[in-house]
Parts: sequence; structure tokens; C-alpha cells
Amino acid sequence: MLVVTLQRDKCIGCNYCAELCPELFRMSKKDGKTVLLKSRDRKGFHTINTNEIHTYEAEQAKKACPVNIISVKTV
Repeated sequence: MLVVTLQRDKCIGCNYCAELCPELFRMSKKDGKTVLLKSRDRKGFHTINTNEIHTYEAEQAKKACPVNIISVKTV
């Protein structure tokens, strides 16, 4: 299982994550920040547990993030 967490409040809207892993991330038209699809929000940390996403794409999105707000863990 893959656990992905996003600190959305710190997002600068660079769009790298959405380009590298569109199965997980989309850019919001309202504020230009990324949205972690199908996630739950707990105190600013948006988290999703999934088996459907390949670890490689999620890891690439994490590495590309210039503000290091994406966490990817394999459980």
C-alpha cells in the first residue's frame, strides 16, 4: 500500500506533481495550488492510501517538488 501526503497550504503551484503523476494530483482552478485527488484533510495534511498508483510516479512527483511538501511511504 502506498501512503501519499500533501501539505497543500505550502504549495507554490509549480505544477510538477500534476505533470508527473496525474493519477494523484491536479491543479486547482480556484487558487492555482495542487489537489491530492480522493484525499482526506487533517489539519492541512491531505492524505491518501492507495494500491492503484505506481510508486515510481509518486516518488518522481515527490522529488520534483521544489518546496518538499509531498511525502510518499510504502506500507
